[in-house]
Amino acid sequence: MGKPKLLDLFCGAGGASMGYYRAGFEVEGVDIKPQPNYPFKFYQADALEFPLDGYDAYHASPPCQFASIATARWRNAGYEYPELIKDTRERLIATGKPYVIENVTGAKRHLRCPVLLCGITFGLGVVRHRWFECNPFILSPGHSSKQCHGAVTRKKAINDPAGHGMPGHTYRALNVAGHGGNSQSFRWQDWQEAMAIDWMTKQELTQAIPPAYTEYIGEYLLKAINPC
Repeated sequence: MGKPKLLDLFCGAGGASMGYYRAGFEVEGVDIKPQPNYPFKFYQADALEFPLDGYDAYHASPPCQFASIATARWRNAGYEYPELIKDTRERLIATGKPYVIENVTGAKRHLRCPVLLCGITFGLGVVRHRWFECNPFILSPGHSSKQCHGAVTRKKAINDPAGHGMPGHTYRALNVAGHGGNSQSFRWQDWQEAMAIDWMTKQELTQAIPPAYTEYIGEYLLKAINPC
């Protein structure tokens, strides 16, 4: 018997996909935009229309702009971003198979009984909180605010949660965010190391999930597919 197949909807450059692959899945991805660095079989298509037949499990990361901190100024100015979590959930529930929906902190209330994961929990050098609605339910690996408090630090601002680096300052963890196009930003290699991702551009890293998150979740999905 071959590996179970997982479809990653809204896959981006494949951070989540890589985690599921490492857990033991054969992975394919779908995104409406070209993803030249995606490491597995890729389909450029609308994730809400792509056929779901032939897969054993699903992951989806609908666009987060409707709830992201980064877009708050534009939403406050009246710009509206689509909320696609509900429509995505309806499609995945209809398959009758295990699924995961991921999104940012601001989208927590749109998810059902979500579990919080962070890079610090997995020993990574990145503070990145993401919420996961999982069917079947998964156990949290454990996380507290104390783990992240002050993890992204400067010599002169010990508890500053800001995300960009300053040359000559020491950081225990990074917040991989923004465009990183100026001299005060971390190097691309710093972000790659923090996320444990070595195939993405710097901009792709800002949108990615560290593979460690979905490798952890993938073990639960595998047990749900093959309970024995």
